[in-house]
Amino acid sequence: MDMSSSPLYPAGTVITGKWRGNRYVVQRLLGKGANGTVYLVQREGRKERYALKMGNDTLELQSEINMLTSLQSTLKQAEHRSRRESPLSMFLLESDDSRDGGNLPFYVMRYVEGRPLHLFLAKNGSAWLGLVGLRLLEKLRKLHESGFVFGDLKPENVLVSDYGEAELIDYGGASLIGRSVKQFTEWHDRGFWNAGSRTGDEGYDLFSFAVLCLRLMNEDGLKAAAKQLPQTRSVEELLRLARLVPDKKLSSWLCIALKGAFSGSSQALAAWRSHVYLPRKSGKETMATPRWLKSAFAFSLFLLVFTLYIVLRN
Repeated sequence: MDMSSSPLYPAGTVITGKWRGNRYVVQRLLGKGANGTVYLVQREGRKERYALKMGNDTLELQSEINMLTSLQSTLKQAEHRSRRESPLSMFLLESDDSRDGGNLPFYVMRYVEGRPLHLFLAKNGSAWLGLVGLRLLEKLRKLHESGFVFGDLKPENVLVSDYGEAELIDYGGASLIGRSVKQFTEWHDRGFWNAGSRTGDEGYDLFSFAVLCLRLMNEDGLKAAAKQLPQTRSVEELLRLARLVPDKKLSSWLCIALKGAFSGSSQALAAWRSHVYLPRKSGKETMATPRWLKSAFAFSLFLLVFTLYIVLRN
């Protein structure tokens, strides 16, 4: 979503649902895109903050709401079977029409705190990509197991907390596996690179994830490759960029994903965990023992043995 300096509703505006009657106070604009505007809101009488998306087109937003409802229902069923709670299962909280402002449709979702992925890495360094990528692939696997693909996977749709936990946002582009991807961004789209169809499958998200990594590491190179004519544009341009990645294990993983050679997100996640993700070691594990301390310990041990020898001898 593109940020805007002139939000439709300023802070303090109250958005009231026409049918449910719940009132939400706008705190600030979160983002604005072609299919709607997202605000940070607080429901009157509650401390929790939420994200409220108001659509420009009733039919388009209703289609998005229907998809989110279906996704949430599927995730709840999976959660019930596994007896494990999933934060995705309560993504959509409610939908309604605004009482004022032309009865525009809106829906309310949980608010995820964090920085967009590219801004997080710019602040904390690329060394975090291993952990953040691991968490992101875990989210994608969970989504795929529920029968959906995310579709519009790009840095702006990934928020990262201060401790590296990644969350997907804007599930409006999610599609059932086997259906056409509804929303996509050209650079991250498999069809844009003539590397496959826009039919939603696990490989589509993995391809987008690989392009996301390339964009984070070499955006200028990706931009130059994207300027090729549509008929000459190919995945070979992306593979060339992937082979330039200094980390050879990461480079290999990206090439496999771009070629669509992973059997699915489970295999891709396992490969990332085994070959790309390197757990951070604590200071205690990496700190070497000073040489003077080793010498002092050896001398103390010598004195102890010598003293015991003298005492026992007498």
